[in-house]
Amino acid sequence: MSKEQFPVTKTDEEWRRVLTPEQYAVLRGHGTEFPGSCALLTEHRPGTFSCVACGQPLFVADRKFESGTGWPSFFAPIEGSIGTTIDRSHGMTRTEVHCSRCGSHLGHVFPDGPPPTGLRYCINGVALNFRTNEELKNEERS
Repeated sequence: MSKEQFPVTKTDEEWRRVLTPEQYAVLRGHGTEFPGSCALLTEHRPGTFSCVACGQPLFVADRKFESGTGWPSFFAPIEGSIGTTIDRSHGMTRTEVHCSRCGSHLGHVFPDGPPPTGLRYCINGVALNFRTNEELKNEERS
């Protein structure tokens, strides 16, 4: 985990209480879910994907695309929602992406995505919550 300070912080024990074991392994332990294992992989309704750990909106659905990798992929995040660090684990150099609000590991970004950015944000589905635009409107009303 980065030494950077984030607006939302919790102790390790607090994270373990609010996240499932799988979520904890990915978001706090920099793990990766099995490809093709997430229901959000096939989510195509209009809406917003947010960080499961802190609720920050990360990606809007119209930036999602089918990459064929087995993980939800997006060509651009919501501005300011993502931070990056260099990940030199597993004998390679990659760009890790994390939530800019809580620092939770989300996945990696690669330079092989579609226009207009040419980027592929390859995100662990277990790190995301999804709300349709209709659900978001109803939440705003209440």
